[in-house]
Amino acid sequence: MDSLITAAGRALAMGDPLGALKRVALRDDAAALALRGIAMAQLGDLARAKALLRAAARAFVPRESLARARCVVAEAEIALVSRELNWTTRALEAARATLEAHADPANAAHARYLQVRRLLLVGQLDEAERALAGFDPAPLPAASRAGLELVSAGIALRRLHTQAAHAALERAARAARAAGIPALLAEVDGARAVLDVPAARRITRGTERLLRLDEVEDLLASNTLVVDACRNAVRVSRTLIPLARRPVLFALARSLAESWPGDVARDVLVARAFRAKSADESHRARLRVELGRLRAMIRGLAGVSATPRGFVLVPRGGSEVVVLAQPFDEAHAAVLALLADGESWSSSALALALGESQRNVQRALGVLAASGKAQAFGQGRARRWMTPPAVGFTTTLLLPMPFASG
Repeated sequence: MDSLITAAGRALAMGDPLGALKRVALRDDAAALALRGIAMAQLGDLARAKALLRAAARAFVPRESLARARCVVAEAEIALVSRELNWTTRALEAARATLEAHADPANAAHARYLQVRRLLLVGQLDEAERALAGFDPAPLPAASRAGLELVSAGIALRRLHTQAAHAALERAARAARAAGIPALLAEVDGARAVLDVPAARRITRGTERLLRLDEVEDLLASNTLVVDACRNAVRVSRTLIPLARRPVLFALARSLAESWPGDVARDVLVARAFRAKSADESHRARLRVELGRLRAMIRGLAGVSATPRGFVLVPRGGSEVVVLAQPFDEAHAAVLALLADGESWSSSALALALGESQRNVQRALGVLAASGKAQAFGQGRARRWMTPPAVGFTTTLLLPMPFASG
């Protein structure tokens, strides 16, 4: 490896893509193409970066399997940054095995870090935690260690483990300072700011109050009956009853909780649950059936009693009733929560991360674009969506999370 290639690699490691390009911009040998691709990725031209890395992988001869594996890892990182999440991980796993076989522990560890990062982005928290278990970050350079700690913090935030998130972010800050890359320091500072901005609204007895993530964690750990409108569930401490697939039952539970300790008129419940402008006997009969189903599902946490005017929620043990709502009312809050990271997303990647059909996500994006909350660029399969982060609000509670693993 000649001195220009070595100097360009060192410049990239220090976050200086322009310095690297000064040394290899006019060269088209395999190593120079790979370094040019990484430099273009750091400058934000991801399409050009991907093309250069693929050209480099083709230019390396078959016996240079180590160099080809490094190109695969770099291309996988570009795919993550550009939010192309529907790629198979087999190529990255094969590249990691090649790197380990050729005694390149730093890049092998980086490949594993990318696998964990992808799992976090698509909401597979259990798999991400298993992949992190026993992961030795020692071979990673400081910048990648900071990224790994950001992933650990992201998992902790999605789990609402704020103390663990604080600790991971402190480790990320130390690693970012050791790397000396300003953009990485800014990313860590932005992640730490999430812990200090409103994450949800607490609604009880007709009053509302914004809560930080640590306050949400304390509320969910208490014996308060919480109707969680962020996760569409009813819970008391560790006992959780998901109602995400029962929208009518959840609408009834939220209406009853918002009016607690008072009751809710039958006509109001019909309007909220069935979206009917006026209630007739068929609506009232259906209301009784759905309330019976709700009673059966939340029997261990609360009861639903009839009153002369309507129905009232009766928590077990005389506990308080609280509605935990999103910090702002938005029909497509989950899509906005993913777009709020400031990166550009394809509709297919959003659908994969949310567990929704791509068509439903495209409809939501159309509504958000019409209201000026999202914008698209590119055409066809190259179309990407993005929006500035929601200023003053954290989006952790808007992101999907499997209940069984919480």
